[in-house]
Amino acid sequence: MRVYVPATVAMLRTLVADGEFHPVSRTAFAVTPTLRESYSSGDDEELAEVAMNEAARASLRLIAAGLEDEKDGGVVDGGVVHRRAVIAADVDDPKLRPDLDDAVVRLKEPLLLSQVASIHVDLEAAETAVEKAIAVIDAADMGDPDAEFVLGDAEDHILAWYATQELPFLLEFL
Repeated sequence: MRVYVPATVAMLRTLVADGEFHPVSRTAFAVTPTLRESYSSGDDEELAEVAMNEAARASLRLIAAGLEDEKDGGVVDGGVVHRRAVIAADVDDPKLRPDLDDAVVRLKEPLLLSQVASIHVDLEAAETAVEKAIAVIDAADMGDPDAEFVLGDAEDHILAWYATQELPFLLEFL
């Protein structure tokens, strides 16, 4: 099954260095039966975009959490990289978690670099919007319309696609 794993730049570095990484709570997003049921129309490609967008929003949370504890956030050379990252990977039989959300799945094992199909990362132009969004994501979830607007500005940026073999070069330039 194709899954979309939220990540940070630091997590991408771990994936390259170790050949694997442990997603937070092994949480990922996918086109699940529950996600299909929740949409009255839409083909697999459109539903995959929904799952990827959910992973991108979760990446915002990971960046925000990393800023709080500076453990796993996108901290590189003393500076924070405000870019969402999503790893698209093919894994066997993830556990469906419709109790958490329509697209949520849990991976049974760490994610291996060999399972990665592609990497999706914000371009530099998104950094300011992402930085603002991580500051208000909780308020947006609570229904604050101003925070939702700021979050929408970040989500308007489309993640750039990178082949797996491009990942080391991408990280070198960040």
